[in-house]
Amino acid sequence: MRNLIVSLDAIAGLAEASAGRASFDLGAAAALAELAGAGGVRIGLREDLRPIGEAEVLHLRRASRSLELRLPPSPGLLKPALEARPDRVVIAGESWESLGGATPLDLRTQAQAVQAMLRSLDDAAIPAVLVLAPSLDAVKAGHGLGARSVELYTGATVDLPRAERRAALEQLADATRLASKLRLGLSVGGALDDRSAPEVLEVAPSAERVAIGRAFAARALLVGVDRAVRDLRARVE
Repeated sequence: MRNLIVSLDAIAGLAEASAGRASFDLGAAAALAELAGAGGVRIGLREDLRPIGEAEVLHLRRASRSLELRLPPSPGLLKPALEARPDRVVIAGESWESLGGATPLDLRTQAQAVQAMLRSLDDAAIPAVLVLAPSLDAVKAGHGLGARSVELYTGATVDLPRAERRAALEQLADATRLASKLRLGLSVGGALDDRSAPEVLEVAPSAERVAIGRAFAARALLVGVDRAVRDLRARVE
């Protein structure tokens, strides 16, 4: 069964923006999401520890059954990851323009750092996932570094005009087939919502996990966490 992974980064950003004027319990949001059927929750950890710090990660670890911790391949973030012992570490690039935003890894420049983090996580028996551009070259490079699971980034695909999107989806399909051929675990994520996720999954049917963040937060504001999770699950499973 395919799992919906809900990212709590947007909710964490709201908590920071409120400057203490409102109460946002990420642990409660995680618990509610999992009770509604989410296969896990994800939170991003940045080098500047904003808006999420080590204490919040540990709180989420206690509150959730399945926690994914997303971080860039920075040696300084390895210690909190090892202390929290998430169920999965998602290694991604990082967009500094928006809090919590992630981009695919650039393995041409980050290969050494990524490989070192993969080895450390493997030694600690913590599964790792590499966020990669949906290309054959990126999947081959990730496999060459020893990755066992990859997440193909869809953020640059789903907002394209129809003609360009069709070509990008074909590229995603090729990357998906290669990942399956290499026996890599496969996730998809990046700007997905209830409309774009089914379109992506048509060309990536072997995806085991679908990560949705801002669309989940926006829907939860309108209908609540429980209904938001159930609605999104119906679109991705």
